[in-house]
Parts: sequence; C-alpha cells; structure tokens
Amino acid sequence: MSDLPALPVTFRPGRTRAVLLTAGAAIFVVITTVAMLLENLSPGERLSFVFTGALLFGVLVLLSRPKVVADESGVTVVNIASRRHLAWAEILQVNLRPGDPWVFLNLSDGTSLPALGIQPGIAKQRAIRDARTLRALAEARAIGDADGQHDGRHDEGHG
Repeated sequence: MSDLPALPVTFRPGRTRAVLLTAGAAIFVVITTVAMLLENLSPGERLSFVFTGALLFGVLVLLSRPKVVADESGVTVVNIASRRHLAWAEILQVNLRPGDPWVFLNLSDGTSLPALGIQPGIAKQRAIRDARTLRALAEARAIGDADGQHDGRHDEGHG
C-alpha cells in the first residue's frame, strides 16, 4: 500500500461509539426525568434514580472507549479498561479473520493482544479497511522482517 495515511492516525469504531454514547445519554435523561416526575419519591430515592442513570451512562462510555492510535513511536491500543503502548518492532502480525470480533495483534513475546478499536460489528468494510491500513503501516516499518519472524500470513479471510 503506497498511500499510507500520515501519522498519527486513530482507528475507532465510530458508528458503534455514536450508538453507545447516544443510548447512554438517552438512558440518563429518561431515568432522571422519571425520577423528577414521580411525586411519591423522597429526595434520596430521586438521587438513587439519577445515580443509576449516571452509572449506566458511565458503563456505556467505557464500552465506547476502544481505539487504536498509530504514531511514529508505535501503536497505542486502548481497550475498555486498559491502555498499552507497543513499539512497532513488537507487532509481528495484524489479524482480522472472518468471525473475529475485532483485530488481534500477534506480538514478539508470543502473546496476542486484542485491539477492540478495529471491530467489524456495525461497519464491517471499514474495519477490514482499517485492519489493512494498520497492517500496511506495520509492514512499512519492517515489523518482524528484520529478525526473520514475519511469515506473510495476515488476515487470511480478508485480503
């Protein structure tokens, strides 16, 4: 791929994020409105309704957090409750196989890291395109090639 994007580039499931944040805001507003409209509630009960709405909104915000940021120094994978920065040399493969819920990064330490920021849920074609772009960025930085570990088996089902 000769037309690599300029770094830094951020990959995130935009539609999924929009749905989660919109639903979270709507749930919070509805629960808070119900709490204010119910006449027989004490102030503590109203507060518990608002707290519950805020808690549900917070959970949906966490679910909308995943992203993958590629920059000159490497890739930062932000998942629901974790963040990990990887140097380019640590990434051996970028995989998104048919049926995978998100991209997996095969790492030089023998582990695999899920990258929830690229997921085919609502926007499958965009996820495939993003996975290919991330793979091309990784390959452009000669990931694994220098030490002979790169075997060319990437994304068997999508490209």
